[in-house]
Amino acid sequence: MSKYKIAWMPGDGIGVDVMEATKIVLDALKFDAEYIPADIGWEIWRKEGDAFPKRTIDILNNVDAALFGAITSKPKEEAEAELVPELKGKGLKYLSPIVRMRQMFNLYSNLRPCKAYKGNPLNFKDDIDIVVFRENTEDLYAGVEYFPVPDDLRTMLNKHPKMKEFANDPNDEMAISLRIMTKDGCTNIVRSAFEYAKKYGRKKITLIEKPNVIRETSGMMTRIARAISKEYPSIKFDEVNVDAACMWLVKNPESFDVIVTSNMFGDIVSDLAAQLVGGLGFASSGNIGDKVAVFEPTHGSAPKYAGQHKVNPIACILAAKLMLDYLKEEKAAGKIENAVARVIMEGKVRTYDMGGKNTSLEVAKEIASKL
Repeated sequence: MSKYKIAWMPGDGIGVDVMEATKIVLDALKFDAEYIPADIGWEIWRKEGDAFPKRTIDILNNVDAALFGAITSKPKEEAEAELVPELKGKGLKYLSPIVRMRQMFNLYSNLRPCKAYKGNPLNFKDDIDIVVFRENTEDLYAGVEYFPVPDDLRTMLNKHPKMKEFANDPNDEMAISLRIMTKDGCTNIVRSAFEYAKKYGRKKITLIEKPNVIRETSGMMTRIARAISKEYPSIKFDEVNVDAACMWLVKNPESFDVIVTSNMFGDIVSDLAAQLVGGLGFASSGNIGDKVAVFEPTHGSAPKYAGQHKVNPIACILAAKLMLDYLKEEKAAGKIENAVARVIMEGKVRTYDMGGKNTSLEVAKEIASKL
């Protein structure tokens, strides 16, 4: 019997390719796991009208962790148009399966390391080593949106002085998305960041928000972060507005260590930080809750490259490294990272994004050979 049960969710497009490459590395490591196939993504939506079916939910309720590739996601009109004929016109609505997964399993902590490995020709600068903690279930991504705006909500909003110029739009062309942040959500993500910094000897945590404009929601996050920071006196704490943070990340990325922020700001800032260390081909992430965690590369499904084994698999391989850390298999996780670093430094085997001509599988085999 295997030591671990891992949900195996390749998803769509190049998700299948990079997961195949990652399996080469895990097998070479002799990682003792049972991999349980789980359906998710665009093709399941097209055929069944549900991109995150119950059978996959059941699997996630009974595993130690999950590894996820990538999904295709399209606007609602295109999503309905691509359903099989017998499902069209039934009022089915496409919902992002990864967002549903994060909310359903309360995977509140999105961990995104952005590290510049020496020898990577795509590094903006060397010596960048940033870890972003992004709240993963709330904010504008909570999915509480309205169009058209219901009469009862419109009546309530009319009482707010700021709404007078919007609420009586004669054409009724107003859409509303609610930024929802809770005390528990803010506390969980800030606590995760400080505990990570404490465990790994990180020296500074930067809160990225916008409380001078978004006073209530960013204000809540700021108050909670300030309070929690006092419990960790050995870790320096500072605050930067999100617009200034984007500028400083480009100008002086070495000044950042651990970043903690809300969902949408974290989505934006983590992609910016990823580009500083080579782009999404190197950007891994973990969606971590109290009962299960799902690990993934942060790139999309890139359908035009599907099945070509052309894209960089390192992000997915590093996601597997994060999974091993989560499972407290730190020695094995370290072996993966060291092997990745050696292959990048040597520069002999590279995918096209790094100026090479090797396939995803060739890169994976080279990493496996360094284990």
